[in-house]
Amino acid sequence: MRLLALGMSAAALTAAVSVPVAVGTPAGAAARPSWALKDTGTDARFRGLAAVGRTTAWLAGSAGTVLRTADGGRSWQNVSPPGAAAEALEFRDVEAFDGRRAVVLAIGEGEASRVLRTEDGGATWAEAFRNTDARAFYDCMAFFDHRNGLAVSDPVDGKFRILSTADGGRSWQVLPDAGMPEALPGEAGFAASGQCLVTAGPRDVWLATGGGATGRVLHSADRGRTWRAATTTVPAGEGAKGVFGLAFRDRGYGAARGLAVGGDYRKDQASPLAASVTADGGRSWSAASVPPAAYRSGVAWLPYGSYAPTGSYGSYGPLGKDAALAVGPTGTDITHDAGRTWQSFDAGSFDTVDCAGPGACWAAGEKGRAARLE
Repeated sequence: MRLLALGMSAAALTAAVSVPVAVGTPAGAAARPSWALKDTGTDARFRGLAAVGRTTAWLAGSAGTVLRTADGGRSWQNVSPPGAAAEALEFRDVEAFDGRRAVVLAIGEGEASRVLRTEDGGATWAEAFRNTDARAFYDCMAFFDHRNGLAVSDPVDGKFRILSTADGGRSWQVLPDAGMPEALPGEAGFAASGQCLVTAGPRDVWLATGGGATGRVLHSADRGRTWRAATTTVPAGEGAKGVFGLAFRDRGYGAARGLAVGGDYRKDQASPLAASVTADGGRSWSAASVPPAAYRSGVAWLPYGSYAPTGSYGSYGPLGKDAALAVGPTGTDITHDAGRTWQSFDAGSFDTVDCAGPGACWAAGEKGRAARLE
């Protein structure tokens, strides 16, 4: 979204100190999560994050910056594409298949929106897509697997534009918009956390919106060919308000449960209804009974088995099978009941969060902040 790109890059929010506080957990649980900060050696703002595992993660951010760690954040390698800093590219999303293969999205009007790909850990990069339509502004991208993925632009001619790849991001094509509903007046996506477009399973994808009369989530069950819109309980109505981040579970885990977070990103505005939940794949949404206390831009389910005492995948562990995290400039919240109630446990500023498996949840944000959940 153009307003977000201009407003939030022009004046960064004040950094907060990471301070763990008490968290309510299910009966009998002893674990208390906390973020372990990892020094990145830069002051770039990272809104793009791809967790590969406990030791490996990618960051993408302002001033054309891309970093990679392979040792759990003890050290970070600057693998920024050549010339990206000179052009001041704004990387807002990164999708990584492993420690060597990754795709990054730069946002902006016209040719500022680009997709680049590496197959050698960032030693070299190839430009895979450059937007040539001045009306388009790409916000987010997501992959179903190592070959098939989508990227989304703010509406062009009244409809969100979807870009598709079937070869791991090496080439991209604009999909027909016949199956896309009309956008609401003023409606767009938010390039805030790389989570305005998310997938779960081989074909399902969801798109978060704001700026229109209502905060909506659009769902496609056929990899972006046709879409169905649903209204969430997250307020919109202004260009700074709406749904900023989504997280969905694969249908194999049950009824495709989903989480939506957002609010008003302006730091002087309250966001009393910052979270919404769905239990039917996004067809209907209900408000969290105890939402996060402030605007949140990123959200992620904690993988089943996260932080279990035995470390065994499939064991629910002390944080529970319905645990998830939500992050924003004023802190991190956790839910143990699939998004119905949230509690704060950290006051540090983060823009995005991603989990790759048990013990492999990462967060990133302003002033070079990066952390792994412990």
